Amino acid sequence: MPHISTHVLDIAQGKPAVGIRVELLDRSATTNANGRTDEALLTAPTLTPGPYTITFHVGDYLRAAGHTAPFYETIQIPFVITDGARNYHVPLLLAPHGYSTYLGS
Repeated sequence: MPHISTHVLDIAQGKPAVGIRVELLDRSATTNANGRTDEALLTAPTLTPGPYTITFHVGDYLRAAGHTAPFYETIQIPFVITDGARNYHVPLLLAPHGYSTYLGS
C-alpha cells in the first residue's frame, strides 16, 4: 500500500536522531532508536496527489545534544506527490546549523 515515511540522521554525530517529533497533516510520530517512526506517517490505498509538508520538531533534540541555542526549532519540508500509487520516503539529514533532504526509496 502506498505510504509516506521518513527517518532522521544526525550527521554531526553520525547516528540516528532519537526522539524527534514528526508531523504530517493531523498525524504525529516520534523517531525511534533507528531514527525512524514506528509506522509510516501516512498510508492509503492511493495517496492524494498534491502538496504536503512534514514538520520535524528538532529543537529539544538539538538542546539535548548539547546545543544550548539551536539555530532550528522546527524544520518543514514541503514536497509534492505526483503519483498516488508509489511510496514517498522523505529523510532528514540533520546538523546543528544545517540540514539536507532527498527523495528516498
